[in-house]
Amino acid sequence: MGFYNIIIKYRFWLSLVAVAAGLGLELSGLAGFWPVFPLYFIALIGIASHFFIGPLRLIQAPMEAGDMAEVERILSTIWFPQLLYTPVRSTYYTIKGNLAMANQDFDTAEKHLKRSSELGSAMPEAEGANKLQLGMMSMQKGDTKQGEAYIRAAIRAGIPDKESEAVAFLSMCQIFMNKREFRAAKDYFRKAKACKPTTKQVIDQIKEIEKYISRMPG
Repeated sequence: MGFYNIIIKYRFWLSLVAVAAGLGLELSGLAGFWPVFPLYFIALIGIASHFFIGPLRLIQAPMEAGDMAEVERILSTIWFPQLLYTPVRSTYYTIKGNLAMANQDFDTAEKHLKRSSELGSAMPEAEGANKLQLGMMSMQKGDTKQGEAYIRAAIRAGIPDKESEAVAFLSMCQIFMNKREFRAAKDYFRKAKACKPTTKQVIDQIKEIEKYISRMPG
């Protein structure tokens, strides 16, 4: 673990140590307020950054390693997520939502992803991915109208990878097929194929739709 990551991990407790050291020096008469003021200032920065920025930087390595237990442990050190700076809080709820989805807890996932969506994201791509997930969950629940609204919003915001973009276009294609708006359905189908997805599930879905879409008018 890098030095900066160690500081992030232990900054709250190090800040308390700095405050205790400053008070100890003052109360013992070894130093006055101004000589120990830098200790208090460092402690203030450490405590403020702990509550307002949080430890999300530490999540990258365990996420890349697939260690979701460690990701959850790091998130558990965020005691008051409502204090996080807004873009950080949005990312926090997105990660919480993704963890809930991985655990098949779709109600909790939807709750967290909606919070993230309401807060917005500093990165439009992340916002697009978030809205796409909400759209897919709405479709699974049979709420096609809400699903279409979320997927449209995801496409407008921008989706970070071609596989997910293809999924969004295929979903819109199926929505318009069900509406019998065949010209729009074909347009979205072409866009999905243009993404050139490589995931077997997406390719199979394209092949399945292709059996019927060429027979449609429009």
